[in-house]
Amino acid sequence: MAGVPNDGLAGGGLEEAMNRLWAQFLPQIHERVDVLAKAAGSVAAGTLSDEQREETQSAAHKLAGSLGMYGHDDGTRLARQLEMLLDYPTPDPAQIRTLATQLRSSLFPEA
Repeated sequence: MAGVPNDGLAGGGLEEAMNRLWAQFLPQIHERVDVLAKAAGSVAAGTLSDEQREETQSAAHKLAGSLGMYGHDDGTRLARQLEMLLDYPTPDPAQIRTLATQLRSSLFPEA
């Protein structure tokens, strides 16, 4: 199944199980990436609320913590950068938008 890189290290059963888990959690992953993209627009408009910031940081944190398990090390790195960027009182909207776009492209190259 597309989505989980095959590095040749996983056995057939483990690889199949990881592919099933990736497919099962794919809607949540899409949703979290969407949260990050929406935050970029809110930051640019100056309308990022504390609640939205917390939701966005949580989405970035969850992505950073889980993507590596599926072999998406670049996604983990990008999500961590987003999470750290959101710690700043006034994060750069262009950086957030760029990182969110790169994250989406690294996870869903066919999109």
